[in-house]
Amino acid sequence: MSQPQMVLDYMNENGSITSMEAFDKLGVTRLSQQILILRRRGIDIASIWETGLNRYGATTRYVRYKKV
Repeated sequence: MSQPQMVLDYMNENGSITSMEAFDKLGVTRLSQQILILRRRGIDIASIWETGLNRYGATTRYVRYKKV
């Protein structure tokens, strides 16, 4: 199965995906590239910026991708 298809299947099953989830669950290291491929195939995917804490307790921002 291709990485874009794995990402799409994950979003269909879980509602959304982040880079950490893609790496941890799917072994995908370049999630933004897979999202770009899916968007070029006509799949509508929103980018939602979120804020969280990194492993050192510092505030960080990351993107959660969600099918629209």
